[in-house]
Amino acid sequence: MIALIIVVAIVLILVIYVIAAYNGLVNMRNKVQDNWAQIDVLLKRRNDLIPNLVETVKGYAGHEQKTLQAVIDARNKAVSATNPHEEMASANMLTEALGNLFALSEAYPDLKANTNFLDLQNNLKETEDKISYARQFYNDAVMAYKNKLEMFPSNIVASMFGFKPEEFFEAAEAEKEVPKVQF
Repeated sequence: MIALIIVVAIVLILVIYVIAAYNGLVNMRNKVQDNWAQIDVLLKRRNDLIPNLVETVKGYAGHEQKTLQAVIDARNKAVSATNPHEEMASANMLTEALGNLFALSEAYPDLKANTNFLDLQNNLKETEDKISYARQFYNDAVMAYKNKLEMFPSNIVASMFGFKPEEFFEAAEAEKEVPKVQF
């Protein structure tokens, strides 16, 4: 009789643990997805600002078609991305193209003084800052989720129920380069 009670208690404890581990994994996966949704909203905002910025620059630097086209192409790729991996890659391309566009503005003093351009540039900078913070929160959530997936004994529950790791949002290669400063 005592042996049966011990076996039932052990089984009950295991069942409670599996339920708690499963719920914890679901909670972490949902947090990763929520953080990705926050990035997605910010990327959409950035994509909405870009056509106005390009049109403003065209008025002053229309002959800089290559730079403007690179921004437009990168934005179109970002808008048409269908999964987080494509969105991450296109977001990095767009960041690089925008950097080139803002560098171009240095050559046009009238453009730099244009209030529409400055307004758009400030809105875009604020959005880029928010994207940077959102990426950090997303990567923190991915790391916590990944740790839970790989640590014993929750890794057993994760493999039993088919939980898969998520991708980190990594910086583009161009962003990793050390800037060259010349005087």
